[in-house]
Amino acid sequence: MRAKALFLGCIFLAASLSAQPKLSKDNIPAVVKAMSAEEKALLVVGFNGACEGYDPGLPGTGGLTHPFPKYGIPSVVMMDGPVGVRLEADWHDGRGEAHFTTCFPTGLLTAASWDRGIAYQIGHGIGEETLDMGADVILGPGMNLLRNPLNGRNFEYFSEDPVLSGSIAAAYINSVQETGAGTSAKHFAANSQETNRLDGDSRMDTRTLRELYTRGFEICLRESAPWTIMASYNLLNGIYTQESHDFLTKILRKDFGYEGLVVTDWTGKRNTPLQVHAGSDLFMGGVYSQTEHILASLEDGSLRMKDLDRAATKVLELVVKSVSFQRPDFEPPLQPDLEAHAALVRSTAAEGMVLLKNNGALPLKPARTALFGVHSYDLIPGGNGAAFVSCPYVIQVNEALKEAGFSLDSGLERLYKGYASFADADLTLNHKINVHVGKPQKGELEITRHLIEKAEKEADVAIITLGRTSGEARDRILGKEFLLQEDEVNLLENVCEVFQAAGKKVVVVLNICGVVETASWNYLPDAILCAWLPGEEGGHSIVDVLTGKVNPSGRLPMTFPLDYFDIAGAEDFPYNFVSDKANESVVHPERRGLDPKNLNYTDYTEGIYVGYRHFLTRGLDVAYPFGYGLSYTSFAYSEPVVRQKGDRIMASVKVTNTGSVAGKEAVGLYVHAPLGSFADKPERELRAFGKTRLLQPGESQVVDLSFPVRDLASFNSALSRWETAKGTYTVYFGADCRQPAASLPLKLAKGKNYPATRACEPR
Repeated sequence: MRAKALFLGCIFLAASLSAQPKLSKDNIPAVVKAMSAEEKALLVVGFNGACEGYDPGLPGTGGLTHPFPKYGIPSVVMMDGPVGVRLEADWHDGRGEAHFTTCFPTGLLTAASWDRGIAYQIGHGIGEETLDMGADVILGPGMNLLRNPLNGRNFEYFSEDPVLSGSIAAAYINSVQETGAGTSAKHFAANSQETNRLDGDSRMDTRTLRELYTRGFEICLRESAPWTIMASYNLLNGIYTQESHDFLTKILRKDFGYEGLVVTDWTGKRNTPLQVHAGSDLFMGGVYSQTEHILASLEDGSLRMKDLDRAATKVLELVVKSVSFQRPDFEPPLQPDLEAHAALVRSTAAEGMVLLKNNGALPLKPARTALFGVHSYDLIPGGNGAAFVSCPYVIQVNEALKEAGFSLDSGLERLYKGYASFADADLTLNHKINVHVGKPQKGELEITRHLIEKAEKEADVAIITLGRTSGEARDRILGKEFLLQEDEVNLLENVCEVFQAAGKKVVVVLNICGVVETASWNYLPDAILCAWLPGEEGGHSIVDVLTGKVNPSGRLPMTFPLDYFDIAGAEDFPYNFVSDKANESVVHPERRGLDPKNLNYTDYTEGIYVGYRHFLTRGLDVAYPFGYGLSYTSFAYSEPVVRQKGDRIMASVKVTNTGSVAGKEAVGLYVHAPLGSFADKPERELRAFGKTRLLQPGESQVVDLSFPVRDLASFNSALSRWETAKGTYTVYFGADCRQPAASLPLKLAKGKNYPATRACEPR
């Protein structure tokens, strides 16, 4: 099935087949030297598989590089996306056989595990399926920072903290690439909103850029070597990231030491010669006019051949790593091991679920259950857009509860399943579906007080599932998708009032793509489990945690604020932008009489005070802090140690399970730093993290943590350098950033400065 034919534009390559050097790992320079300018220009411009004369053989292929048989250069196949291989929905091959891939847990859930091992397991499954489906590179992980809770792609990403994001991404990358598939860490960088993502300008000072928005990539590159990094769509301080030599060459290559390939996001034609000079190597989704633009620029001297040679070299370095090159006779089965990967989804998803509240309601034992909420019967496994996965099935909460021995209210089940079926048909047939935004979410079904009272008479416990989804090319709307809607609030209030008056517990499951407002209603239920978008086995994973088969050990990778406007920079986001268009990747506010603020440009006025850095430093209350999560057991910390050893900080703490059931504990290491030459610094910042194994009651484990001394530094924009101040630091242990379980002082006798390029200053 791997395509063998040539793109029509390659027709001139047929001559001199035998006289040319054949590509190998050791003779890339010779091949580049032998290639004509036309061939090199075509090599660096990819395409989407829709060109005449070329059949990629795999519906849903993200993009391909051009093959050159006379040099022994095959095409490299790239596929979406970060949470599983994205095929066209309902793809059937020529024999009528349906093909599916596994919907793995989202990036947000993966990071909520605070466990590199979980990221590694998920990455391994995705890498295997990438190869099984005939692709060479999976376009992930997504690792943009969670600047604002309304970003439509937050579910793909990891955290509001670059340490957690960078290290989890590295584990994912290492695992995928161990299978023989490649990765594409994205989107570099400051792609913090989907609204007008193609032309929006992210404006920030250099300290903010270096300490937050590129820091996760820097950490990721320290711990892994992704085959490719994807440059983002957006402008950064007035220059497209794909066209910024400061950004792609000075920072990414020189400062961070990146040696792999830089691929553009699927932009089409911009200033291609300027992109080549900046450090972009491969252009997706490519158009033939880009090759013409490159050749014309070589002719008039505005592009140097050495820059094109560099880009061509990087593409060939990618080619020789690929399965298409390493195993040219490999015929992908086009059928992954769905059963094994389903088991992997079930176990890993449970590890990232976060128990937000528990007034003795959990764990549940099999009982008569009134199951409310449309998403109890129509679970959302993942998000839309590049991260959408056409999976073979989705395990529903109602199905998993019955399998675990619970008896459900049959009337409620019949009502909700009928409504879900009707709503699905309505959305499919009666609405225009955008491939990137995806199918609109089903609204909640209005349940009368009478029906709730009737259900209470027959049940011992009530469970309510509330859902939120989102996708690429559109951000979430504050009033509609961050806040609960009236029908959802009414359902919560009425179920809690009726069941709790009868002495019965109410449990809420949040099947959500990101942060939702909880402070106005979280006092109502007895327990709240944040299950995120857990993948195709989500119902099983949720019930495993609800019943205690799995002790919850997930911790929040971001802050849940009391109110949206408590967020630093809340006004600097298109939170109130509403459009009748499904896809708002491109917005022209001037044509529509709109204010360009947050559309044409977004000012990052909060600077470094994103997420917990803001809330802790300003002393603001939150609904749930970064690192928060409950367990069915308890843990004690003792014997903390911290010391400097050469250029690293070495720390450890003993964690003991003091409860009655086995469990795992996530451990964060936070540091409060002296100001040094800075006027302000966050109250504390995450510098390292780890997680215990499953500890039995009374069992202990020493968790070892370390990080470079350089990570204590802050970025001095005026002097373009990192500065580590001398003085006394305070080191805190504990996943919850607000309630550390142990602390120690750490004294640095002298500070140290680290140079960096003066790049990407605001204009």
